[in-house]
Amino acid sequence: MNTWFECTAKYVKMDESGHERTVGETYLLDAVSFTEAESRIFKELATMVTGDFMVSRISKTRISEIIPSDNGDRWYKAKVTFITVDEESGKEKRVSQMVLVFSDSIKAAYDQVIESMQGMMADFEISAISESTILDVFPYEVGAILPPGNFTPLAAVSLPDIDDANFLSEVPESEEVKSEELEDEEEETEI
Repeated sequence: MNTWFECTAKYVKMDESGHERTVGETYLLDAVSFTEAESRIFKELATMVTGDFMVSRISKTRISEIIPSDNGDRWYKAKVTFITVDEESGKEKRVSQMVLVFSDSIKAAYDQVIESMQGMMADFEISAISESTILDVFPYEVGAILPPGNFTPLAAVSLPDIDDANFLSEVPESEEVKSEELEDEEEETEI
Protein backbone atom coordinates (compact mmCIF):
# COMPACT_ATOMS: atom_id res chain seq x y z
CA MET A 1 0.00 0.00 0.00
CA ASN A 2 1.28 3.44 -0.86
CA THR A 3 1.83 6.24 1.62
CA TRP A 4 0.65 9.50 0.12
CA PHE A 5 1.92 12.85 1.40
CA GLU A 6 0.20 16.17 0.82
CA CYS A 7 2.75 18.96 0.33
CA THR A 8 1.93 22.67 0.25
CA ALA A 9 4.39 24.99 -1.45
CA LYS A 10 4.38 28.78 -1.40
CA TYR A 11 5.93 30.93 -4.10
CA VAL A 12 5.44 34.21 -5.96
CA LYS A 13 3.26 33.91 -9.04
CA MET A 14 2.13 36.44 -11.65
CA ASP A 15 -1.68 36.70 -11.84
CA GLU A 16 -3.82 37.61 -14.89
CA SER A 17 -3.58 41.36 -14.22
CA GLY A 18 0.23 41.26 -14.10
CA HIS A 19 0.58 41.65 -10.32
CA GLU A 20 2.85 39.38 -8.33
CA ARG A 21 1.24 37.58 -5.42
CA THR A 22 2.25 34.78 -3.10
CA VAL A 23 0.28 31.58 -3.66
CA GLY A 24 0.11 28.31 -1.79
CA GLU A 25 -0.48 25.22 -3.92
CA THR A 26 -1.01 21.65 -2.79
CA TYR A 27 0.55 18.58 -4.40
CA LEU A 28 0.29 14.88 -3.60
CA LEU A 29 3.18 12.46 -3.81
CA ASP A 30 4.01 8.91 -2.89
CA ALA A 31 6.97 8.55 -0.52
CA VAL A 32 8.36 6.32 2.20
CA SER A 33 9.00 9.07 4.76
CA PHE A 34 8.59 12.79 5.37
CA THR A 35 12.25 13.27 4.42
CA GLU A 36 11.79 11.58 1.06
CA ALA A 37 8.56 13.53 0.49
CA GLU A 38 10.37 16.82 1.10
CA SER A 39 13.25 15.83 -1.17
CA ARG A 40 10.93 14.72 -3.97
CA ILE A 41 8.68 17.79 -3.81
CA PHE A 42 11.73 20.05 -4.06
CA LYS A 43 12.91 18.14 -7.17
CA GLU A 44 9.47 18.25 -8.79
CA LEU A 45 8.87 21.94 -8.10
CA ALA A 46 12.36 22.97 -9.22
CA THR A 47 11.33 22.04 -12.77
CA MET A 48 7.92 23.74 -12.56
CA VAL A 49 8.46 26.95 -10.58
CA THR A 50 10.69 29.83 -11.58
CA GLY A 51 12.26 31.66 -8.68
CA ASP A 52 12.28 30.80 -5.01
CA PHE A 53 9.69 28.63 -3.31
CA MET A 54 9.14 27.25 0.16
CA VAL A 55 7.52 24.00 1.24
CA SER A 56 5.30 25.17 4.07
CA ARG A 57 3.53 21.93 5.01
CA ILE A 58 3.92 18.18 4.56
CA SER A 59 1.36 15.79 6.00
CA LYS A 60 0.37 12.16 5.58
CA THR A 61 -3.01 11.60 4.00
CA ARG A 62 -5.57 8.84 4.34
CA ILE A 63 -5.78 8.40 0.57
CA SER A 64 -5.58 4.71 -0.27
CA GLU A 65 -6.02 4.75 -4.03
CA ILE A 66 -5.57 7.05 -7.02
CA ILE A 67 -7.86 6.76 -10.03
CA PRO A 68 -6.15 8.62 -12.89
CA SER A 69 -7.85 9.61 -16.11
CA ASP A 70 -6.90 11.16 -19.43
CA ASN A 71 -9.92 13.46 -19.40
CA GLY A 72 -10.27 15.73 -16.45
CA ASP A 73 -9.20 19.05 -15.12
CA ARG A 74 -9.17 18.61 -11.33
CA TRP A 75 -8.85 16.09 -8.54
CA TYR A 76 -11.82 14.94 -6.45
CA LYS A 77 -11.73 13.12 -3.10
CA ALA A 78 -14.23 10.31 -2.73
CA LYS A 79 -15.02 8.53 0.53
CA VAL A 80 -15.78 4.89 -0.29
CA THR A 81 -17.26 2.69 2.45
CA PHE A 82 -16.86 -1.09 2.10
CA ILE A 83 -19.57 -3.17 3.77
CA THR A 84 -18.89 -6.72 4.96
CA VAL A 85 -20.86 -9.05 7.21
CA ASP A 86 -19.14 -10.95 10.02
CA GLU A 87 -20.13 -14.59 9.50
CA GLU A 88 -19.98 -15.53 13.21
CA SER A 89 -21.89 -12.64 14.74
CA GLY A 90 -23.90 -11.60 11.69
CA LYS A 91 -23.03 -7.95 12.29
CA GLU A 92 -22.34 -5.52 9.50
CA LYS A 93 -18.83 -4.05 9.41
CA ARG A 94 -18.04 -0.80 7.57
CA VAL A 95 -14.53 0.31 6.56
CA SER A 96 -14.02 3.66 4.84
CA GLN A 97 -11.23 4.63 2.46
CA MET A 98 -10.38 7.86 0.68
CA VAL A 99 -9.91 7.67 -3.11
CA LEU A 100 -8.55 10.46 -5.29
CA VAL A 101 -10.11 10.74 -8.75
CA PHE A 102 -9.02 12.91 -11.70
CA SER A 103 -12.16 14.03 -13.49
CA ASP A 104 -14.21 16.82 -15.09
CA SER A 105 -17.10 16.89 -12.63
CA ILE A 106 -18.45 15.28 -9.48
CA LYS A 107 -20.83 13.14 -11.57
CA ALA A 108 -17.96 11.91 -13.79
CA ALA A 109 -15.82 11.23 -10.67
CA TYR A 110 -18.69 9.20 -9.19
CA ASP A 111 -18.95 7.15 -12.41
CA GLN A 112 -15.16 6.55 -12.45
CA VAL A 113 -15.19 5.28 -8.84
CA ILE A 114 -18.10 2.93 -9.64
CA GLU A 115 -16.27 1.65 -12.74
CA SER A 116 -13.00 1.18 -10.81
CA MET A 117 -14.69 -0.77 -7.98
CA GLN A 118 -16.75 -3.06 -10.26
CA GLY A 119 -14.79 -6.27 -9.59
CA MET A 120 -14.87 -5.97 -5.77
CA MET A 121 -16.18 -8.90 -3.78
CA ALA A 122 -17.48 -6.67 -0.97
CA ASP A 123 -20.40 -4.29 -1.27
CA PHE A 124 -19.53 -0.61 -1.18
CA GLU A 125 -21.15 2.79 -1.16
CA ILE A 126 -19.79 6.20 -1.99
CA SER A 127 -20.44 8.34 1.08
CA ALA A 128 -19.06 11.64 -0.21
CA ILE A 129 -17.29 13.28 -3.12
CA SER A 130 -15.74 16.73 -2.93
CA GLU A 131 -13.40 18.83 -5.00
CA SER A 132 -9.81 18.66 -3.77
CA THR A 133 -7.24 21.46 -3.55
CA ILE A 134 -4.57 19.12 -4.96
CA LEU A 135 -3.15 20.44 -8.23
CA ASP A 136 -0.97 17.51 -9.27
CA VAL A 137 -0.04 13.99 -8.19
CA PHE A 138 3.49 12.57 -8.35
CA PRO A 139 3.44 8.76 -7.97
CA TYR A 140 6.54 6.81 -7.02
CA GLU A 141 8.75 5.91 -9.97
CA VAL A 142 11.17 2.99 -9.62
CA GLY A 143 14.03 4.60 -11.57
CA ALA A 144 13.75 7.93 -9.76
CA ILE A 145 15.72 6.92 -6.65
CA LEU A 146 18.99 5.70 -8.17
CA PRO A 147 20.64 7.93 -10.75
CA PRO A 148 22.20 6.11 -13.69
CA GLY A 149 25.75 5.06 -12.90
CA ASN A 150 28.01 2.21 -12.01
CA PHE A 151 25.68 0.43 -9.63
CA THR A 152 25.96 -3.33 -9.15
CA PRO A 153 23.11 -5.35 -7.65
CA LEU A 154 23.98 -6.63 -4.20
CA ALA A 155 23.23 -10.21 -5.28
CA ALA A 156 26.01 -9.97 -7.90
CA VAL A 157 28.65 -8.86 -5.38
CA SER A 158 30.67 -11.58 -3.69
CA LEU A 159 31.51 -10.77 -0.10
CA PRO A 160 34.16 -12.57 1.94
CA ASP A 161 32.94 -14.88 4.68
CA ILE A 162 33.51 -13.17 8.02
CA ASP A 163 33.06 -14.90 11.33
CA ASP A 164 31.41 -12.27 13.56
CA ALA A 165 33.20 -13.48 16.70
CA ASN A 166 36.67 -13.20 15.16
CA PHE A 167 36.05 -10.18 12.97
CA LEU A 168 37.80 -7.65 15.20
CA SER A 169 40.74 -9.93 16.01
CA GLU A 170 41.52 -10.36 12.30
CA VAL A 171 42.60 -6.76 11.65
CA PRO A 172 45.61 -6.75 9.32
CA GLU A 173 48.96 -5.85 10.89
CA SER A 174 49.41 -2.74 8.78
CA GLU A 175 46.24 -1.21 10.32
CA GLU A 176 47.40 -2.10 13.86
CA VAL A 177 50.72 -0.32 13.23
CA LYS A 178 48.91 2.78 11.94
CA SER A 179 46.73 2.95 15.04
CA GLU A 180 49.83 2.67 17.31
CA GLU A 181 51.51 5.48 15.34
CA LEU A 182 48.45 7.67 15.81
CA GLU A 183 48.48 7.03 19.56
CA ASP A 184 52.19 7.99 19.71
CA GLU A 185 51.48 11.21 17.79
CA GLU A 186 48.63 12.10 20.16
CA GLU A 187 50.92 11.64 23.17
CA GLU A 188 53.55 13.91 21.58
CA THR A 189 51.01 16.68 20.93
CA GLU A 190 49.81 16.55 24.54
CA ILE A 191 53.34 17.29 25.88
